[in-house]
Amino acid sequence: MTIKSDNRHLYLQVIDKIKEDIENGTYKEKEKLPSEFELSKGLGVSRATLREALRILEEENVIIRRHGVGTFVNSKPRFTSGIEQLNSVTAMIENANLTPGTIFLSSSITGATDDDVKRFKCDKEEEIFLLERVRTANGEPVVYCLDKIPTNILPETFDHEQESLFKLLEEKANIYISYAVTHIDPIGYHEKISPILECDPETSLLLLKQMHFDNQDRPVLYSLNYFRADHFSFHVVRKRL
Repeated sequence: MTIKSDNRHLYLQVIDKIKEDIENGTYKEKEKLPSEFELSKGLGVSRATLREALRILEEENVIIRRHGVGTFVNSKPRFTSGIEQLNSVTAMIENANLTPGTIFLSSSITGATDDDVKRFKCDKEEEIFLLERVRTANGEPVVYCLDKIPTNILPETFDHEQESLFKLLEEKANIYISYAVTHIDPIGYHEKISPILECDPETSLLLLKQMHFDNQDRPVLYSLNYFRADHFSFHVVRKRL
């Protein structure tokens, strides 16, 4: 089990060895790793070196450490998407060959807040449709969604229980969402949302704050989507200018 020596820092070699052991099934998803003493002895490194490797592996969501309990192999994300691709949650779940579903928590019409006026460039008297949902994959809750749409762009009658708001806007309001400006915030345990998504206390969330624009550059949909970080992975292709 001892790592092979090369010219890199020892902690980098430890990271690669633990990842390799996870890939080949030595350590399985959600399985508890040996103690720090056992790991450091087996790998032939100091506990300080091991702790640095574990710290980085935790930042990469490869492992999860539970205080007073131990270190566990994290579940691999079932959904992955390039953040430069604008996919609905429904499409992401379908692309993973799973069945999307929705648990509707609430819907209401409220007055525009000061933030809404700035986001949608609307009047203070404007009314906003607010929709609160949980998206499921094969019946398992994976995303908490809070969506806002100005009522003046919605048809007089519409079925908000449609799975995809993208399709709702396109089919019922003739509005095609062409792009979104997205901000991503990693957050820890959320007192309200984490229990709704049936998260362990150690499971983090990825919050995507998204303002969606139509093909005329109008802001039409603002979304707060809380993704389970153990189920979703986002990446981006960066090009040198």
